[in-house]
Order: sequence, then C-alpha cells, then structure tokens
Amino acid sequence: MAASQQSIWSFMPRFYCPQPLLAGTTVDLAEAVAHHLHVVRQQPGDELVLFNGEGGQVRARLVEVGKRRASAEVIAHEAADAELPFRVTLAQGLPEGSKMDWIVEKAVELGVSAVQPLAARRSVVKLAGERADKRLAHWQAVVVSASEQCGRNRLAEVAPLQEFGRWLTEPAGAAVRILLSPRADASLAQWTKTTPPRDVTIMVGPEGGFSAEEEDAAIAAGALPLSMGPRVLRTETAGLAALAILAAGWGGI
Repeated sequence: MAASQQSIWSFMPRFYCPQPLLAGTTVDLAEAVAHHLHVVRQQPGDELVLFNGEGGQVRARLVEVGKRRASAEVIAHEAADAELPFRVTLAQGLPEGSKMDWIVEKAVELGVSAVQPLAARRSVVKLAGERADKRLAHWQAVVVSASEQCGRNRLAEVAPLQEFGRWLTEPAGAAVRILLSPRADASLAQWTKTTPPRDVTIMVGPEGGFSAEEEDAAIAAGALPLSMGPRVLRTETAGLAALAILAAGWGGI
C-alpha cells in the first residue's frame, strides 16, 4: 500500500466488528458504534475502518446511520498488523480500584498478547462469581476500545481471574515466566541483551508485591526472577515498563 493511501486509512475512524468482513458485503454495526457515528454526525457515504480481531482490517463505506442502527459496505481489505514479533502475557496481581482498567488499556497499547489476572495474597480486591464475570467482561471491553484507538487488528485475550498458586501449577508452554522482583540480582534490561526474542510471561504482584512465599513458589516452579532496576515501581507501572523494555530490546517499537 502506498504511503499516501495508508495515511488516509490511519485518519479514518476505527471500529471492532466481530463478523466476517468480505469485500462487497454489507455488515450491521453494533448499536454502540451506531450511536457514536450518529453523535459525531457521520453520514452515509463516509468511510471508516473495521476489524474483526482476527488480523487485518477493511475500509468500509457507511450505508445507513441512525441512533441505534448503522450498516457499512466493505470495500477493500488490508493485511495490516501492529503486533510485537513475540508473544507477551502479563500475569498481573489484582490491584485496587480501577487500576486494572488502566493496566489493561496501556498493556494493549504496548502490544501485550494476553492478560492473566491473578488473585495474590496481598490483593486487596476480592472477586468471585458474578462479580468476577462482570469485571472480566469489562476488561475485555477495555481491550476492544484500546485496540480501536491504537491500531491493533488482533485482540489481546483477558483470561478469567485465577488464584496465584493454582495458576503456577498450569504448564507454562513455550513461554518463559519472568518474576519481577526487587530481590532479584539480574535485571530484565540486562537479560534482554543476552537472550534472543522468545515468548514470555511477565509476573507482576499487586500493591506490596508478591509475598516471599509466593516468590519462592514461583521460582521453584521455574520462574526466572529479574529486577526492574534500583527503583521500586508501583504495580500499575512495573508490567508496562517491562513491556517497553522487551519491545525496545527485541523489536516492536
């Protein structure tokens, strides 16, 4: 795609549309999208970008715009992606209040592939049952909104909340689990300089960090302890800083 054409696409409004997006077909847009288009006075004939989370995006032209209903005709497909060249899962100890919303949003912007919320010993917020399901649905909606804004065409997964010890017993697969800990001797920045790119899981504790017992259990289960340098970072900062370090060292920025 020519640079000028790509620039035109980048300035179009972007929306998630979880259905097949085939050139020449007309798709119905979600009610929330229709409402937004109506509020900003988009008209039939105006163009926008749609993506379904499976990779790539399409240019589409509005056919109908109403308060609750809108449709668009798919014009052309672009095989564009903005993913990191490696997979990163953020295993985040559940923080207080709305911090998790901010963490998920910014982690998506920085390229995270998946987020695993963890109920750790020092997690103040306790979620279970219907309340946990509602928070999961909310975080998944945050992923969609952040992906629309930052230009990603693949949706990061947000897994259901798990108890930390139980999650440790699950196979790590091909990813190396990295435990961010001020007790560690080596730093993440140093490690990336000597290690080729690979899939990783970044483990971040809640406020106050993981307990000593949790850290020992993680290391015994094969996690690699690494530090973030001489400063102590807040829980909402540590994982995002780690993502930036990995992208800067291995590519993706």
